Amino acid sequence: MRTEDVLAAIATGLWRWDNASGTVTLDGEAARLLGLPAEPVVLPEVAVRSRFHPVDWNEINGIVNLAVAEGTLAEARLRIMDVDGRVLRTVRSRSKPVANRAPDGVTDYELIGTIQEIAEPQPGTTAAHTPITGDWRRSREAFLLDAGRALAEAQSTAEVLRVAASLSMPGFSPDGLAVFGVSGDRLSIIGHHGHDPGDEGPFSDMPLETDYPAAEVVRTGRAIYLPTPEDYKRRFPASWPLAQRFDRVSWAFLPLIVAGRTMGAWMAAFKHPASFSPDERSVLTTVARMLAQALQRAVVAESERELTTGLQRSMMPQLGPEIPGMRIAARYVPTGGGLQVGGDWYDMIPLPSGRFALVIGDVQGHDVRAAGLMGQLRIAVRAYASEGHRPDAVLSRASRFLAGLCSSPESDPYGDDGGRDADFLSPRFATCLYVECDPRTGMLEVARAGHPDPAIRMADGTVLMRPTAGGLPLGIVPDTDYPTTRFALEPGETMMLCTDGLIETGGHDLDTGWARLRAVLESDAHENAHENAYENAYDAPVAGAGTAAGHVAPPHLERLADLLVQAVHGPSSHHTTGPLADRREDDIAVVLLCRESADRGRGTALPHPARPVRRTVLTVAQVEPERIAGVRQQIRELLHDWADPDQVDSAVLMVSEMVTNVLTHTDGDALLVAEAVGELGARRLRIEVADGSDELPHKRQPGEMSSSGRGVLLMEMLADAWGVDPRGEGKSIWFELHEQSKTDADPVF
Repeated sequence: MRTEDVLAAIATGLWRWDNASGTVTLDGEAARLLGLPAEPVVLPEVAVRSRFHPVDWNEINGIVNLAVAEGTLAEARLRIMDVDGRVLRTVRSRSKPVANRAPDGVTDYELIGTIQEIAEPQPGTTAAHTPITGDWRRSREAFLLDAGRALAEAQSTAEVLRVAASLSMPGFSPDGLAVFGVSGDRLSIIGHHGHDPGDEGPFSDMPLETDYPAAEVVRTGRAIYLPTPEDYKRRFPASWPLAQRFDRVSWAFLPLIVAGRTMGAWMAAFKHPASFSPDERSVLTTVARMLAQALQRAVVAESERELTTGLQRSMMPQLGPEIPGMRIAARYVPTGGGLQVGGDWYDMIPLPSGRFALVIGDVQGHDVRAAGLMGQLRIAVRAYASEGHRPDAVLSRASRFLAGLCSSPESDPYGDDGGRDADFLSPRFATCLYVECDPRTGMLEVARAGHPDPAIRMADGTVLMRPTAGGLPLGIVPDTDYPTTRFALEPGETMMLCTDGLIETGGHDLDTGWARLRAVLESDAHENAHENAYENAYDAPVAGAGTAAGHVAPPHLERLADLLVQAVHGPSSHHTTGPLADRREDDIAVVLLCRESADRGRGTALPHPARPVRRTVLTVAQVEPERIAGVRQQIRELLHDWADPDQVDSAVLMVSEMVTNVLTHTDGDALLVAEAVGELGARRLRIEVADGSDELPHKRQPGEMSSSGRGVLLMEMLADAWGVDPRGEGKSIWFELHEQSKTDADPVF
């Protein structure tokens, strides 16, 4: 009896599907099962495809591709349709793909197999679900979606392995997992789950030539399925004794392939028998592909983080040795995306005669080039400062240096044809703030190049933004002058220098961002820091922490630095974003300089300290009359908690009049000193404005339409006391106000 007759007797047909020619060859029984006349026939692919349910055709197409990739059998259930769209029968197809490589290098395949009718009751409509399209498929699709999302969100190799270990596959779940990685010609375990610690020992480092399933998978790039222990023992007798002790009965080893390169293998082991049907193999293969992509992303991300962290830390200096009378803390936090490198930096530079300089700056951009320019500019500023140049000269030379580094693309002798990136030749600028400090007197000399002004936290907790003279950012104009502002940091006061990232991150502009920082600076949360809370902070500082051997900042200063960063960079800071919600994130650099006093700066306080003097000193130059508005703002900030708002308005009015008179009637600058002394509710405010003119003010009788001459009259009306003190060169006019609690209005009857 012929083979065809035997197969026909058991309702089994033969078919051959040639993918290259697009034809299908059927014997008589196969043709009958497809609803055609029961005779051998050769049909075009489209004629046979029309006999399959559309959903089942998509299913078998994926199964065939999987079988071609793995070199295994393609097995599927198919519903056969008649010309009216009704289901005639369900058949099972088992076929072997045979690859054929054409002369032009294109690989096609032939499917050679059988079709057999399945004896089971059939539904009467085409909409009914068979086991192919039933609950298992829906569960599988939901599982793959969840697994893909979880693996895509994993940020590190450890997270990827945790996700892989937690995957619960529909219908069959492995209870032992292992991920193997390739390094050269060696295979090792990256991570495992479902095994005891130390079980990975024999598999931790093996040559790729080892007779082990994972090694063969890496060598061939094809999956290996071992449904029974007998299969394992027969195919891999050398490694079977190692696998036998884990009491597993089924194993699947799948290649981890990314961009055509096998980077490792994934093992899934089962305590219960698994037949590894086409659907199950399809799920395992899909998970292996997603796992390979996730591991590749994690490895790349970890390499980038390690590279950028090392790069940034190598460019960030440690603070120098301890300075008597001064304490310093600093932070650097990369908050932007991409490579996590940027152009923010800070530095502390020892100078001759016991002085030192603090520098903080921000190179335009948030990329590798910005980090490179930052490193070069930091070295240049340190070199100029170490030569003994004054702050204005340091910034002028730095601006010329940066302009020389950033030549325009037009000046590139190579041009684009030379293969050089034009962006690396485009002009860049940098903002910078340079502060030279004398620790004995607290005197600061500040030069500013387009950078945010420093902020001063006074000894009583009041915070002022300290206006300073400034020039253009570095690198815009090679020869730029940078005026210098001098003021004293009083005992117990803390100066904050920061880049704009600390102010504007989180969708804030300069105003709203500064208001957010002011609340942190004026709070007393950092004053409660204890020594033991930060005793280990100096030994293992986080990225950017401003600690170093020989320099230990007091706990309250370190705590304040952390609070400033957390207020901007912490999760809670983004619950209410600023008005510019689409603003990009930026790096954060912050430096705190505290001048010690008897009860401030050391992290301790006297039991009942006297309220310290609140003082500010400002200079308004003849060429900067616009700074009078800043003077008025400084006085309001100085008196932010004054009891009587009317007195604050009076003080602002008198100060504005006094400074304006100096700029109008003299040829010199105006020096303003404001002090508030005493306990809350009973303070005395004294403000004096000095100039270089010997001409004393005198009372006038201005006419009704006169625009001047009322300064003395205003002080007589508004001040509790006022006067003029002649000096060796020039004079000083002053007034005093005594704080009075605001009286309640008369009751209304």
